[in-house]
Amino acid sequence: MSNETVLQHLESGLLTITMNRPERRNALNPDMTLGLVAAAKRAAEDHEVRAVLLKGAGGTFCVGGDVKSMADGSRAPMSFENRMVNLRRGMEVSRILHEMSKPVVAQLDGAAAGAGLSIALSCDLRVASQSVKITTAFAKVGLSGDYGGTYFLTKMLGSAKARELYLLSPILTAQEALGLGMVTRVVPDAEVDAAARDLAMSLAQGPTVTLGYIKRNINNAERLPLETCFDAEAFHHSRAGETADHKEAAKAFVEKRKPQFQGQ
Repeated sequence: MSNETVLQHLESGLLTITMNRPERRNALNPDMTLGLVAAAKRAAEDHEVRAVLLKGAGGTFCVGGDVKSMADGSRAPMSFENRMVNLRRGMEVSRILHEMSKPVVAQLDGAAAGAGLSIALSCDLRVASQSVKITTAFAKVGLSGDYGGTYFLTKMLGSAKARELYLLSPILTAQEALGLGMVTRVVPDAEVDAAARDLAMSLAQGPTVTLGYIKRNINNAERLPLETCFDAEAFHHSRAGETADHKEAAKAFVEKRKPQFQGQ
């Protein structure tokens, strides 16, 4: 289940989604945006998928929109309304990745810029290579931002820092991004593939139902009042207590061994 610009590979519950335009540093074009939305929907709906790893081919995550094609006028003329509808349709990838009941890891190497950074911020965890360059980029090309970056960055860092990173558009190193809390961990360039995959696979082998409830609790906390969040926590915690994975974990704890989760 793939097209040429978005590859999908499912192994042991981990769906690896690869943006595949290495010759353009995985810049987004219409085929890629549609492919990303389709892959995200598949990840959310396929019961065989227990976690997601999102990465880019050729040593770069994604540099955002294809500014070169924007500048050369090769795209067919389109009305404002149609442009907005098409953009909003593509932006669904960020919403789906953020809201799906499965953990999502982004592997950041080379560059994560513009809409590429926005998509990375929609994921749950981000593993960055030591040399990756991270930037919002939009202001430098006369654009205001899409794919949810202003939402995710404001929720993550607060409005003051989000204003700074969007209005000034500095290029951050991996260590600077780590210090801000934008990435989960930084590893040497040669180790980023293995580190990101190992982290994502550990989640794919985890208590899937419970991880989904944890993610939903945190998403609820971003937008719902305290009492509603408490009600949801009580429901999710009680439901998780009925899962086979919880019972296996409790048994493994008593037997002093590592639990073997089945995602049920």
